[in-house]
Amino acid sequence: MTISVILPAKNEAGGLAKTLPALNACLTGVEIIVVDDGSTDDTAAIAEAHGATVLSSPYSMGNGAAIKRGARAAKGDILIFMDADGQHDPGCIPALLAKLDEGYDMVVGARDWAGQAGVHRGAANAFYNWLASRMTGFDVKDLTSGFRVVRADKFLEFIHLLPNGFSYPTTSTMAFFRSAYAVAYMPIPVAKRLGKSHIRPLRDGVRFLLIIFKIATLYSPLKLFAPTAAAFFLTGLSYYAYTFLTQGRFTNMSALLFSAAVIIFLIGLISEQITGLTYLHSRREKGGE
Repeated sequence: MTISVILPAKNEAGGLAKTLPALNACLTGVEIIVVDDGSTDDTAAIAEAHGATVLSSPYSMGNGAAIKRGARAAKGDILIFMDADGQHDPGCIPALLAKLDEGYDMVVGARDWAGQAGVHRGAANAFYNWLASRMTGFDVKDLTSGFRVVRADKFLEFIHLLPNGFSYPTTSTMAFFRSAYAVAYMPIPVAKRLGKSHIRPLRDGVRFLLIIFKIATLYSPLKLFAPTAAAFFLTGLSYYAYTFLTQGRFTNMSALLFSAAVIIFLIGLISEQITGLTYLHSRREKGGE
């Protein structure tokens, strides 16, 4: 099995100077691809100096776009994704690969609380993990980790679903669970990143909020729409009971709440069918069943 290592990088000259020598010392005979996402520093030059294949963008397209470009260009049967900022230890790769050989299709390096970038990020990630676990029925230990090992043919099935920005780990993980591909988690150490984070709390906070809804709709829309419809229906029923007992009549508000419940439930059914067709189309494109 051939291996390709893909590192999305935007102004990560310092991180690559640390990560690439460690990668070369840990793995031999593997393809290393650095996707330069419109960097303005020496990211590309440092990557080339350490023997990596560099894919450069004339402007920043986003982390997810860099992952997609790297995955399409990779020649390996196994893809390893990791950050270029020095947080991920290449020494963990052999253990991740060994776990993959046990029959898994994706193995994710899971961070503990100490590996989170601040209390707010840690709390947000804990909530994402809890929500994803409830949606999938699996124990999701780190939904947003960018350090993962996957089988290339499986990953490429869902490449069109990945966003250009954040968060490709969320989308790919939920896609694997949705398609019944085996996913495992392994604890990994995380070092302090080198350089400046590209995440902005206000801007990306809204994006991560949307990820919460994306998790639900990507995996099984009815698990989101059905409880929402039930909440509207029960609210309408309660309000109708109140107005009937106090005024002896059925009000327009109750009718509106009942109608909203039916509409939301039907939208959920349609979304469920669209989601199923999306994954079926992905499998057919790859020659699956």
